[in-house]
Amino acid sequence: MEEDLLDNSAGFAALGLRSELLKALSDLGYEEPTPIQREAIPPLIAGKDLVGQAATGTGKTAAFALPLLQGLEPRESGSPAALILVPTRELAEQVSQATHRYGRDLGVRVLPVYGGQPISRQLQVLRRGVDIVVGTPGRVLDHIERGTLQLGEIRAVVLDEADEMLDMGFAEDIEAILAETPEVRQTVLFSATMPPRIDAIARRHLREPLRIRMGRDTAAADTLPRVRQSAFLIARAHKTAALGRVLDVEAPQAAIVFCRTREEVDEVTQSLNGRGYRAEALHGGMSQDQRDRVMSRLRAGTTELLVATDVAARGLDVEQLTHVINYNVPSAPEAYVHRIGRVGRAGREGAAITLAEPREQRMLKAIERLTGQRITAEKLPTVTDLRAKRLELLRTTVHEALEDDDLDRFRPILELLADDADIELIALAGLKLLHDANGGDVDEPEIPTVSPGRERESRPRDASGGRYDDDRRGGPARQRSSGNDTTRLFVGLGRRSGLRPQDLVGAITGEAGLPSRDVGAIQITDRFALVEVPESAAERVIRSLQQTTIRGKRPTVRRERFER
Repeated sequence: MEEDLLDNSAGFAALGLRSELLKALSDLGYEEPTPIQREAIPPLIAGKDLVGQAATGTGKTAAFALPLLQGLEPRESGSPAALILVPTRELAEQVSQATHRYGRDLGVRVLPVYGGQPISRQLQVLRRGVDIVVGTPGRVLDHIERGTLQLGEIRAVVLDEADEMLDMGFAEDIEAILAETPEVRQTVLFSATMPPRIDAIARRHLREPLRIRMGRDTAAADTLPRVRQSAFLIARAHKTAALGRVLDVEAPQAAIVFCRTREEVDEVTQSLNGRGYRAEALHGGMSQDQRDRVMSRLRAGTTELLVATDVAARGLDVEQLTHVINYNVPSAPEAYVHRIGRVGRAGREGAAITLAEPREQRMLKAIERLTGQRITAEKLPTVTDLRAKRLELLRTTVHEALEDDDLDRFRPILELLADDADIELIALAGLKLLHDANGGDVDEPEIPTVSPGRERESRPRDASGGRYDDDRRGGPARQRSSGNDTTRLFVGLGRRSGLRPQDLVGAITGEAGLPSRDVGAIQITDRFALVEVPESAAERVIRSLQQTTIRGKRPTVRRERFER
């Protein structure tokens, strides 16, 4: 039996994994390690620190979870031996479940901790003792401050999707958590991108780390070729109609539509349901129970479309996903790579479709430079195209029905009808009835085409031509134009509520979908804060912040009444 096990998992056995892990991998159907697993597992087993650049879909969870499990030994202490920090509750659940599956024959105790879940259950499990904690920085720090999570026996820390944690404003929380762990420990950092802030964390907290680069280059070379990438140039006023038209022609098995804000998510979801799709919304304004139900329906196939913000969808891994659709062009090229890495996995084909406004053409070019691949510009399907597609689906439906073995029960009806009409006319009448039952002929106006044109002048950048940097430890370290294109917003929380600059930046970028570079100067007083945003986005930011919580409170948000 042992010999057969090693033969079946020879690829993983060569990495030096213990027999219990090899058996779990074999039972789960894992045959060969992915490139990042081959590169990362041996040095991690040897105890080295590691920095890995890895996009979604490269197998990085197993790359760090298997070495953690490999090093676990029987212990009497209830304090965890390993800590995995992730940006979102969904990713905490997924990493926790995967780690539990890999280590089930070792009796490993894994606990996910995140907000939106009753803390009482987490407290009970922590009192009983755990081996590995997987959590979001905010909730982990909450447990530390309560004294319910002791990190004095931590031997390994993993920072997964570190760039996302920084973008969400968790930099100070991460520093505070690491300060509670032993100085001598193994530290592992994975990130889809490697901006200077990530490098700074690696220099401060990792000891002579091994560096593995499987993010941009590998995503472009290995993952993206399996994804058909295309873009449609659409005027903003016709975007919702264009999305419905594209979906009608593509007929995805399961798709995620990415939007910038929760308001946009709700509007698009409502529109798609009105068109006859089974669409579900996923955004930060929903409770954890609501989000769990949405994901269960998507995985069960009772929902075919998920409409989500980037933050809400972070870490989602849906096996049957065939399409990713960008309702807007992502403001960061890396976000595009991260999104479309969810399709085209394991040799399967997938499609990434982007609806671009004329002003977003430059952002598409930036994505093409990053990936080294072209995003094909396509013409929006016409009403004629849509009618042809529906007839093609009708033919496919009937062709599949011809394979059914219970057609004979309809023969008496056919024979009666044949007494009065030709068989061909009867067949045509049946096709018409089926066609009408499935929506019939398309009767909607054509969507105007948009010719590629020059963009309006973009916002000023810094003197070097690059983006404004954002130092989360001290607030936004940038200067913005003081012209009429910006406005200041009043937020009814201040230092007495524990408000920090990164809390505001994280809320604005995560909930309103505003790029962090567009968040201007932030001033925080004891009782309130002022934040500068582009005038064109002010109302969207106000609506988004009014519907979210910051530091556990829902703030008053409005334009500053006495602007200078």
